[in-house]
Amino acid sequence: MIEIRIHGRGGQGSVVAAYVLATAAIAQGWFAQAFPSFGAERRGAPVAAFVRIATSPIRRRCEVNEPAFVIIQDETLAVLPESLAGLAPEGGVVINSQRDSRELSGVLGRTIYALPATRLSLETLGRPMPNTALLSAFLALTELLPVASLKDALVARFAGEVLARNLRLIDQVATATPGGIWKERTHATST
Repeated sequence: MIEIRIHGRGGQGSVVAAYVLATAAIAQGWFAQAFPSFGAERRGAPVAAFVRIATSPIRRRCEVNEPAFVIIQDETLAVLPESLAGLAPEGGVVINSQRDSRELSGVLGRTIYALPATRLSLETLGRPMPNTALLSAFLALTELLPVASLKDALVARFAGEVLARNLRLIDQVATATPGGIWKERTHATST
């Protein structure tokens, strides 16, 4: 089983990202679950969402406390202890940041892949919604699921220009992300 925790702020699409990732996994024949955890339910408040993906039915129903991977949608959340708490030593972090991946890896003491997801989403979607770009990078890095499965999950949820722009963003990020460099981490962090 692969456990993923997504940290963001209310309004950034963390919960949608979790559901879309789980939907993509289920469509590929995996078992999956996704659910949120809210503090103050307001725009801009920290939010966590959890995803489990497994080859057999998932019986665990608690929050993800020891994730294999963490996706951080707002760089300011990376300094909060709960953002990286319990992360597997061989796990990785995909973070929305303008900063260099190596620099952030040194600062946070973890394997980091940084991409300017907010800037990319503003350019492509016209809105600061980093979730699709971060999921595309995560899937390209890990090859846990084909990036095409992410597109299929979005087709089931969105339509029209919103869908078309998100599909372009997925392709743009997947093409720019080094494919499969975390594939071995995916196997090493399975519980």
